[in-house]
Amino acid sequence: MGIQQRLTAFANLGAEWVMWLLVILSVIVLAIVLERAYYILVSRDDLTALKAELLKRLRVNDVDGVKKRLRASKSFEARIALAGLESADDGSAAAEERMAGEASLAKLAMERNLAFVGTVGNNAPFVGLLGTVIGIINAFHQLDESGGQVSSGLMADIGEALVATAIGLLVAIPAVAFFNLFVRIIKARIVRGDALGHEVLAFLKSTRARGDGPYRGDDEPSDDAEGED
Repeated sequence: MGIQQRLTAFANLGAEWVMWLLVILSVIVLAIVLERAYYILVSRDDLTALKAELLKRLRVNDVDGVKKRLRASKSFEARIALAGLESADDGSAAAEERMAGEASLAKLAMERNLAFVGTVGNNAPFVGLLGTVIGIINAFHQLDESGGQVSSGLMADIGEALVATAIGLLVAIPAVAFFNLFVRIIKARIVRGDALGHEVLAFLKSTRARGDGPYRGDDEPSDDAEGED
């Protein structure tokens, strides 16, 4: 059996399996969307109040109080700021690097499984089109076997083929919309986390300049070095 005969036999299976595939993909996408929405919602915090409390405590040099408040928060933004504050003893450069690393981990955690949603959104129309092509091939095959006579079964096969494209679009449009929404939310949260982290950096650098900060400055000699002199 040649490749053409094999493809024709495959097309004779009809487009119904393609539509079932699209339905399964839509259910998986819906499950991921609901799980990601819940995950992002439960990891939120009132950032306006959090920032105000953080600044209030930092002004009185209450570093332990700030750490306690940040640990109590479930938000990724608080984790980013906490990573910088806990690295204060290593200097502002180290604190900034660790906050950047924590921001990358937070972004990765929030984006989990979203690549699948984006892939389905981009490719569902093509899967639906495949179903349409298979249905049309099957319809032409039946037309050839019937000697060119159009039957009700033939028209039903053509209608089924067109439905596959419609289902592909119905799966793709919400998937793309939710993917773009999540990407925008994640980007905004990372930006807010960076803003909160910069407040911590500003505190660390200002206390270093005054010489009363919670850590020794990057350029300040250590006690051991002074003892050696």
